[in-house]
Amino acid sequence: MKTGLLDAEGAAAPIVALTGAQAAGSEALAAEMTRLTRARAFAEPLLAGRRFDTGEDALAHADGVAAILWGIGASPAMRAAAYLVYASDFLNKPEDVIAQAFGEDEASLVAHTRKLVQIQRSARDSLGDTPDQSLRADQVERVRKMLLAFSRDLRVVLLRLASRLQTLRHYANSKQDCPRVLASESLQVFAPLANRLGIWQIKWELEDLSFRFLQPQAYRDIARALDEKRVEREQMVEAARQRLADELAAVGLRAQVQGRPKHLYSIWKKMRGKGLSLDRIFDVRALRVIVATVEDCYAALARVHEVWRALPEEFDDYIARPKANGYQSLHTVVLDEQGRSIEIQIRTADMHERAESGVAAHWAYKEAGTKGYAGVSAAGDFEARVAEARKTVLRQLLAWERDLAQAEAEGPAGAAGEGGEARSGAAAGQGLFDDRIYVFTPQGAIIDLPAGATPVDFAYTVHTTLGHRCRGARVDGAMVPLNTPLKSGQTVEVVAAKDALAGPSMDWLNPELGYLQSPRARAKVRAWFNALAQQQTIARGREAVERLLQREGRTAVKLDDLAAQLGFRSAEALFEVVGKDEYSLRHIENLLRPAAPPPDADALLAQRIARSEPTALKSTASGGRGVMVVGMDSLLTQLARCCKPAPPDDIGGYVTRGKGVAVHRSDCSNFRQMVGRHPERRIDVEWGGQRSADGRDAVYAVDVAVQAHDRPGLLRDICDAFAKDKTHVMAMQTQTHGERVDITLTVQTSDATRLGQVLQRVAQLSGVRHARRR
Repeated sequence: MKTGLLDAEGAAAPIVALTGAQAAGSEALAAEMTRLTRARAFAEPLLAGRRFDTGEDALAHADGVAAILWGIGASPAMRAAAYLVYASDFLNKPEDVIAQAFGEDEASLVAHTRKLVQIQRSARDSLGDTPDQSLRADQVERVRKMLLAFSRDLRVVLLRLASRLQTLRHYANSKQDCPRVLASESLQVFAPLANRLGIWQIKWELEDLSFRFLQPQAYRDIARALDEKRVEREQMVEAARQRLADELAAVGLRAQVQGRPKHLYSIWKKMRGKGLSLDRIFDVRALRVIVATVEDCYAALARVHEVWRALPEEFDDYIARPKANGYQSLHTVVLDEQGRSIEIQIRTADMHERAESGVAAHWAYKEAGTKGYAGVSAAGDFEARVAEARKTVLRQLLAWERDLAQAEAEGPAGAAGEGGEARSGAAAGQGLFDDRIYVFTPQGAIIDLPAGATPVDFAYTVHTTLGHRCRGARVDGAMVPLNTPLKSGQTVEVVAAKDALAGPSMDWLNPELGYLQSPRARAKVRAWFNALAQQQTIARGREAVERLLQREGRTAVKLDDLAAQLGFRSAEALFEVVGKDEYSLRHIENLLRPAAPPPDADALLAQRIARSEPTALKSTASGGRGVMVVGMDSLLTQLARCCKPAPPDDIGGYVTRGKGVAVHRSDCSNFRQMVGRHPERRIDVEWGGQRSADGRDAVYAVDVAVQAHDRPGLLRDICDAFAKDKTHVMAMQTQTHGERVDITLTVQTSDATRLGQVLQRVAQLSGVRHARRR
């Protein structure tokens, strides 16, 4: 494989400028070259004779990486770092040794790069190397983010890109089969990263080499079909670029003409994505013309069509008819003298800026895969932020490089000023991902978390059950408190409770303790406690229903059938409302007890004949008020507290031990249960005179239940309704359930019928769902 543009040193790629200042003078350059020589001499005895797991000689790999960095214009100091990174694998306490010999800056670079290499190797090993192995899309995107966010020192990323390219070159030159997982990672992770960072030389070579190992037959077919070598294509494109630049200049058009050949992987992807044959891929050779105005675009187009023969069916005017995403440009395809097609794009500098940095960026659809050609956008939150980074950093650096070149031509003073601006542009790019951190599982999987996240957030992101069972954590092998903020690059291992039913702690929801930073993790903890409260409510309801069934002697009843008869979808739904005291057990009693058969007329007649006429019927107890006991005189009576009867309720009496006759409402469940056990204690009673000893109407305490949506002034409105009817409210209790409130009032009334009218008015109040006697 020819190395093309990387075989000779070129101008530094824009992203390389972020890695540090280039040597500004002969003395600085000499110092950096000395550092490079020292670094290689330091590494040579450590690397000589050693081989990596790929089989490549360690020193040859380091030399290759340094050469690649030289090809993209990296400084000698950065090339020196390549030797130190690989030499550190064979040192004890490498950071300390390198810091002492070369300085803290190089030691930090070595530490970050070694950590990144270890993580990548672990993640790749966990995938294996099956024939159909492919990285998951989310894992690929997280790796891309991690490579950018791992450190503010972009030299780490550039070293990894150069190292991966050198590894692929080793497999190609040695004619060995490259592991598919390594080739897939190179194609899906490293090549798109190089594309985003603007290092086109590394990008296309990574793609072509990965394509060669992943699709060897398709690679060979396209290579043969092109019938020309890459260098020849580059020369042809360069000749066409120079001719077009001269032709435009001859007619007075100031234009920047760019040209590059389409590499093999890009050709194959377009053929597959658009379903085209090779002869229909017109941009195998492509030129781009950038001019000042829209008028110059059409003037340049006219000159292009004068120089070469155009293919009318391949002309697109996206200036007059922009794409939906705002993209504008003129596209045309022409044939040169040998009949070879050349695609030419013509646009203004403003259009080019939008196309490169905005929503219509070329790299956005380049990375969309085959779906990108079907109109599926590859842009997302991450892509938008990377595009913004390119606009605010990389494009500023390109402009700075142009201005710097002009300033250098004018004198050294201008260069100094522009250099400061470049550093400001680099600073603007820092912190791009400061709101996220990227940590790793022991297996090397990348976990994306918000900044400040804790091991508990990590556990819930991996799996909800793991979060519930989290009891401790190891970060980089050391035990830490669960509220310890994590940092990018750390490896986190969760210590989980053995009990599969273990749950979280209420302390985790306390924001002052700092256990949770992720809203999703906090929501999962709340959901667990809500589910626990619901289970307890259901258990209370189940217990109450089962007790009732036992009292009624109906334990054989199927609970689901009982719930269905009552209108609930399941027994648990019934238990829940009973446990919340939102559903009275009296409804279940009414369902379980069959209606009484109609009385026999002859039996009633015989009973009346046998029964003596009522004698003096009155009660001697003030507690019974106007209650009379049939057939008894001066008998102690009292109103039952469970049902609190009032005229004209249908009532019955029950003879108690030592407390006289307890008067109940006839439909009182307690009264029915007691009579069922001791029917001989039942006694007939009826309402008597309704006036007290002082001549006033007798009053009775009655409980009233009101259910409503909580609102300001609700209690005042309810009390006003009773006051208008001159009904005295003796007591009041409220219980709130979210937006619902249950109110129990004890009122005095002389007539239950009259009370019913008051309750109807209460029920009509705003927010009141119902009002009834208990």
